[in-house]
Amino acid sequence: MGLSTEQLRTALDALCQREPAFAAAIERAGYPPPRIRARGYATLLRTIVGQQVSTKAAESVWRKLEGIVGSLDEPANIARATDEQLREAGLSRQKASYARSLADEVTSGRLDLANLPADDEEAIAALVRIKGIGRWSAEVYLLFAEGRTDIWPAGDLAVQIEVGRILGHAERPSEKLTRDLAEAWRPHRGAAAIFAWHHYGADMKVI
Repeated sequence: MGLSTEQLRTALDALCQREPAFAAAIERAGYPPPRIRARGYATLLRTIVGQQVSTKAAESVWRKLEGIVGSLDEPANIARATDEQLREAGLSRQKASYARSLADEVTSGRLDLANLPADDEEAIAALVRIKGIGRWSAEVYLLFAEGRTDIWPAGDLAVQIEVGRILGHAERPSEKLTRDLAEAWRPHRGAAAIFAWHHYGADMKVI
């Protein structure tokens, strides 16, 4: 499971000691709520279903898919579904191939989501071998579903924007600079990312 409220507060308090700009940002936006997802196959399948569509549309497809093939906690149900059934649920041809690839990786045993490598980069590498799962999706899974404390999705646009705002940069930092800036924040970069998303949401509400 993801980082708890207590873990987030402890990590962010530690970050404030290293980077006073975080203390000012927390004063403005408050501590973030936890972002927790279930560990396992269904969460990754939801990631694929939700790509490039609204949350509402993704939820609609998810419900249709579950009604047609059965429990989406069971990869075998996707593996034995026909192309027509997947299309009827609203999956594009590409997403259907991604869903099948994920199901095949899990049912074959090539991907064991209960025992991903302890090293974060090795775990990311294991996940991005799945069709349709890129680095960002892998990082978010490891942060939200496994609660890995030092995941840092430096390629995320909102993270870049908020790191720039929090640190007072005139322009949004690049992915490389966002990664470099956070080196001093190890091993609390996961909490920093969750706070960046929270801060971004608070900014948008003000606008």
